Amino acid sequence: MRLIAAFIAGLAVGVLGGLIGLGGAEFRLPLLIAWFDFLPLQAVIINKAMSLIVVSSALPFRANTVPFGELASHWFTIANLLSGSLIGAWVGAGWAMRLSAQALQRTIAIILVVIAVVLFLGHDPSSPGAVVTGSVQIAAGVLAGFWIGVVAALLGVAGGELLIPTLILLFGVDVKLAGSLSLAVSLPTMIVGFARYSRDRSFEVLRQQSGFVVAMAAGSIVGSFVGGQLLGIVPSAILIPLLVLLLLISAAKAWVHENREDKKCYQKVGG
Repeated sequence: MRLIAAFIAGLAVGVLGGLIGLGGAEFRLPLLIAWFDFLPLQAVIINKAMSLIVVSSALPFRANTVPFGELASHWFTIANLLSGSLIGAWVGAGWAMRLSAQALQRTIAIILVVIAVVLFLGHDPSSPGAVVTGSVQIAAGVLAGFWIGVVAALLGVAGGELLIPTLILLFGVDVKLAGSLSLAVSLPTMIVGFARYSRDRSFEVLRQQSGFVVAMAAGSIVGSFVGGQLLGIVPSAILIPLLVLLLLISAAKAWVHENREDKKCYQKVGG
């Protein structure tokens, strides 16, 4: 039953990831903590692995609507954000491994609320055009990328919930293109954070929970395919309020959930 639940959870989150252009981790993370009873850092690492799978599969699944050629024409935007997010991902992963279980859990809840606010305010179906241009835009892209990388590493998320509003507001791209561009930025960013986590002993949770990981990964791939096919059918005007509501519910669950007997133990850096 646990493996079936893992597959279904992966499927549901994968659909959202493929449809919107997210790794879906902001919804998966509270499930891993509250429903599947993982410790916060273990949940973040599993979440990072699942997000990596969703992003890797969602990008080609969305190609019928947003071709790779269109993504390539925006290579400078991708490089601009990556120049900050890769550093931020490394820094954020280091911070996550030094926080106590309770502090990491509370941090996760607060960031989820912030993401909900940004998602609600930033997702405009019509592109308003870039708010700044030139060197100011480049500097803002690096700075935004850094903090998005930090948040992505702390939560084990792809960062699309912050990247998409950034791409719309800072670079003036439409919401569908922003979703695919966010996946292109998220993939290398998550790989860096994943590599940083691999130096910690908590990374062993992937081996210890291999059956669970495989079941959730399978559901995630199927879900991201379904979500990619739905792109362009479901209007953003319906999806965005729903996503915001789910984020707030997820934040509440992450805040009130108490860890089992080792909730007072501090997680140490392992490598």
